[in-house]
Amino acid sequence: MKKISAILMTFILMLIPFSACNNTQGNLKTIELNEVTHSVFYAPLYLAIENGYFEEEGLKVNLTNGGGADKSMTAVLSGTAHIGLMGPETVIYVYNQDKADYPKVFGQLTQKDGAFLVSRNDEPDFEWTDLRGKEILAGRKGGVPAMTFEYILKELDMQNTVDYDLNFDVQFNLMTSAFLEGTADYCTVFEPTASEYEATGKWHIVASVGEQGGEIPYTSFIALGSYIENNQETLKSFLKAIKKAHEFLEEKSSKEVAECIVKQFPSTTIDSIETSINSYKSIDAWKTDLQATEASFDRLQDIMDSAGELTERAPFDKIVDNSLAKAVFG
Repeated sequence: MKKISAILMTFILMLIPFSACNNTQGNLKTIELNEVTHSVFYAPLYLAIENGYFEEEGLKVNLTNGGGADKSMTAVLSGTAHIGLMGPETVIYVYNQDKADYPKVFGQLTQKDGAFLVSRNDEPDFEWTDLRGKEILAGRKGGVPAMTFEYILKELDMQNTVDYDLNFDVQFNLMTSAFLEGTADYCTVFEPTASEYEATGKWHIVASVGEQGGEIPYTSFIALGSYIENNQETLKSFLKAIKKAHEFLEEKSSKEVAECIVKQFPSTTIDSIETSINSYKSIDAWKTDLQATEASFDRLQDIMDSAGELTERAPFDKIVDNSLAKAVFG
């Protein structure tokens, strides 16, 4: 009997996870989620996946990479994805097309630009005015990364095509390779790529775009209005999982977070991911209650208008639904 008890106890212990990263299984409702890019910038999402928080809420999330906000929005509009993680400027563009069933923001994940400006040269005394006469890869024309970057420089009395040149010819997911091959003088890059490549000497990080640009609704969870209306409990469960991830981020060290999400970045070291987490914590990158504010959306539309990309301002209460986030986060 003692041997049997010992065997049973060993079996039970094998079922108990030995790290903070946990996974569960069961009868789950599937959600197709398309993200604009894959970055440590979205750490709360990856924690919810790797720690099993979605499973705890009865969900299975299938994650795909759109490689650009335009492609992620196409996935949502076509029904290929139930949820898109992308810049909310896409919602404004679609709303202004007068579609009957248009997408809405139901949760804001990030509140700062997550990109870092990199240079081939070490520039410890970099100033934003050093970009005069330079060519920069900063994203797709009409996308939040490029528009935010342009807005930052306008506030410093610098005009695109006059004082510097933004290169819009390279697809968002190909900017890094294009820069490494010699295109442009500077490039904006997300983590962990920014820190990982800096560590290998491929470039130098000279500035944080988010730190310079301030608060805007940078990346949000977006779904069609009909999907939000018909899947209230499902989306509450989705946001509950993200809430657990935020709590983990607050309670655990950056290294522990890195250890949990390293599977999402198989070619990246834990040390590099830890550095990335610290970088984003330092600029207060994440919106912890996921509730968008009208003031931040006004600023986003100011940025879009300044870039010449806004045909008409969209009413906040038409394009944002905070009700689910309020129910979950209080």
